[in-house]
This record gives sequence, structure tokens and C-alpha cells, in this order.
Amino acid sequence: MNMDLENGIVRYDEEYILNSRGLKLFTCKWTPVKEEPKGLIFICHGYGMECSITMNSTAIRLAKAGFAVYGIDYEGHGKSSGLQGYISSFDNVVEDCSNFFTQICEKKENRRKMRILIGESMGGAVLLMMHRKMPEYWDGAVLVAPMCKIADEMKPHPLVISALQKLCNFIPTWRIIPSQDVIDVAFKRPEIREQIRANPYCYKGRPRLNTGNELLKTSIELEQRLNEVSLPFIILHGEDDRVTDKTVSQQLYDVASSSDKTLKLYPGMWHGLLYGETSENIEIVFSDIIEWLNQISESGNSRFERELKHQNDIKSGF
Repeated sequence: MNMDLENGIVRYDEEYILNSRGLKLFTCKWTPVKEEPKGLIFICHGYGMECSITMNSTAIRLAKAGFAVYGIDYEGHGKSSGLQGYISSFDNVVEDCSNFFTQICEKKENRRKMRILIGESMGGAVLLMMHRKMPEYWDGAVLVAPMCKIADEMKPHPLVISALQKLCNFIPTWRIIPSQDVIDVAFKRPEIREQIRANPYCYKGRPRLNTGNELLKTSIELEQRLNEVSLPFIILHGEDDRVTDKTVSQQLYDVASSSDKTLKLYPGMWHGLLYGETSENIEIVFSDIIEWLNQISESGNSRFERELKHQNDIKSGF
């Protein structure tokens, strides 16, 4: 399926692909119609969310700013196969995204283009794990309220966690994790909460045991290794976020080994910065994102130049 959006300025396409485990995954892309994209942006969506509907407004803004934008619904999410809301292993999610995104980067017409990841909430964790897998590969990252730590008020009591972890071996898919309604605490505007509740592709049940366990395990591991983050990045976090922990975003900014890093904390804003805030706030967030993207794409593609030099060295026998 393909469509022209925004009066023909943006083209939208979607297709299903098979992953290495034989599951059918939904993918989509938004491309600027009237110009050659100045870079590639890859979306890592949040837990329970999907790309083509909830991330559509974000992707259109980025395509109108001149970037080709690609999305994939994780296993058990959105329009992809798998038990809804179930993550068998976080590594599988990372591998699926990594395989799909790198395949696009390696197309002949894309080799020279900047490769930028954008991750929202749990997608921030997916992004950081992808970067760890291939530290030199990505040119930049936009981290929106990243899940480097789940906020304490969203976590069950430690005793409950340890009991649930034991049960995970027996009933991994059961939905018995006690949790607050994330939609209520994540999105400021009531009409956005209603849209998400009405979206059949968003998972709204209680977290499944193994999913909760994988998220917790991944966020603990990430928090311990923030110093390994080395790519250029911008972090955006609402000061009133009650879903992911803004102090860990600050910590990531402080300890990451990246030479180019930016942190934006927004007073009074919640977790859902890209589409859950007031329209004035969303404008502020996107003007910061697009300004940063333009800066990084104008600074030249040092990774591509390094790769060319490396290839030339091999040819010359160095």
C-alpha cells in the first residue's frame, strides 16, 4: 500500500517482511517526494505501541524536514505477528530492528546517507542495545524519554518482582503484573489517551510476565553500562515524567563517552513528548529535534569518509 500525504509532500509505503524466526513483521516508511532525503531516520517505538498510527505525525514532521523515515512494529506489537504485548526476549526485538534497519542502510542509494535512530521510551532501550551491538555503525540518536530505568512508582514491590520472576519459568505469557494504567500517566491530553485506547493495534492489557521481566532486566543492564554509549545523541525528557526516570537520562548525559551530546529537560511536560503534549509543547520538542538533526546532517558524514578511507587502504595494501 502506498499513499501521498500532506498534499503530496510525503509518500507513505508499507510492507510485511519475515524475520529470522519466521514471524511476519509490519514495516513502513515515509519519504519526502520533492527532494532527495538528506538522511535516514529509523523509529524504535515504545512498549505496547506501534508505528503506522501513533508515530505517523512524528514521521510526517521528520519527512517534511527532508528525511526518509522507516518504522517496524516489534514482534507481538502493532500489525506484526506474535502474541499481543508479549516479548519473548529483548535481544530478539533488537535483532529484528537491527537486521531490518541495516538492510536499508546497505542499499546502494543509501550508502552515503546519515543513519539516525529515534527511540521513544522502551524504544530508547532498543536503540541503545542496537548501538552497543554495532558501536561504529550509527551516526546519531534521538532519545525521547528513554527507558534506561523504569520509574520506581511504576514498578511493583521488590518482593512481588522476585515472586513474579520465579513464576516466569512456568507462565511467561500470563498477564498478572500489577501495574498502574500507563496511558493515564504517560499522555497529558485526554483526547490522545482516548485515541490510544481506541487504537486496536496498541496493547492495553496488564504486562505479561516475561515481557515485564525482560524490560526490567534490560533497563538494569543499560543503567550499569551508560558509559559505553559513544554515538552523538540528543535526549529529551519531561520534568514531570512518571514512567521513565529522568535522573537516569541526566546520568546518561553525564557519563556517556560521546563527544557530541545534548540533554533537554522540559519543565511541566510528561512522558509522551512526541504526541501526548499540548500543541505548543510539541512544537518546542520538534523544533529542538529538527534543529539537532539539521546540525548533525550538515556536519558531514565522518563515518562514511572513514569507511571509504578503510576501503582505499585495503585496495592500496596498507
